[in-house]
Amino acid sequence: MLEPTKKPHTNTVELCFRGPAAKKDEAARLLKKLGFESADESIPWRDVFPEYTDEQLPGIYLRAARRREGMTQKELAAVAEIPQAHISLMERGKMSIGVTRAKRLGKALNTGYKVFL
Repeated sequence: MLEPTKKPHTNTVELCFRGPAAKKDEAARLLKKLGFESADESIPWRDVFPEYTDEQLPGIYLRAARRREGMTQKELAAVAEIPQAHISLMERGKMSIGVTRAKRLGKALNTGYKVFL
């Protein structure tokens, strides 16, 4: 059976600043000298995946967080004390997560519970 893999963390950081518009070019030049690159060409994820609706997002976040932690649905069910069948339904967007279950899932998956709401 294949083992779940975790992508190693990279030593990069993304920055976001607010300031005077007149200083934008100067700030960009200074950051480029320090080795930063522009992220202006990034595409919003909703443009890339228009098939995902807002109603599906909690289930997608749940599945991603579970896989990030290397857990199966059965393992998550045991830790969060939620039936495995319910986790499956929530991941597929067939069952709402709700605040109580979101808090249990957040604790079990080491993440903030609000992403599941």
